[in-house]
Amino acid sequence: MPRPDVLMVRAGLLVGVDVLEAAEALATRWRPSQVWGMSPFGGSTAQEVWERFDPRVFLQGSASVTKAQAAFLSSYGLPRVDAVAVGTDDVDHLRELTEALSYEVDENVVREYRQLLKARQPA
Repeated sequence: MPRPDVLMVRAGLLVGVDVLEAAEALATRWRPSQVWGMSPFGGSTAQEVWERFDPRVFLQGSASVTKAQAAFLSSYGLPRVDAVAVGTDDVDHLRELTEALSYEVDENVVREYRQLLKARQPA
C-alpha cells in the first residue's frame, strides 16, 4: 500500500479519546510526511460548548487570548499535528487564528487532559 504524504484527522478538544488514539496509531503505522488536523471547533465557534467552557486553561500566559484562539492552538496537540485546517470566509476569524500562533500550549495541561479522557474511557 502506498504511504500517504499527508494524513488528515479530526483534531481538537471535542475529539474523543478513541479518535485521538486511532489517529495517532494510523500516523505511526503509515508514517506520513505530515499529519494535519481538521475541524478544531467541532463545526463552529458558535456552539454552546464554547460559551460554557474556557479553553484558555490549555495555554501558557493566556490573559489576552480569545477562547477561539485557545481552542485552535490546543488542537495542535489533540492529536499531535503539524497543521490545522479551518474553513471560513470570515477574514477576521482567520486573522484571529493566525495571531494565536504566537502563544504557547501548556503541554502539562494537554497531557493531563489526555489522561483524564483515557480514564473516562469504558473498559
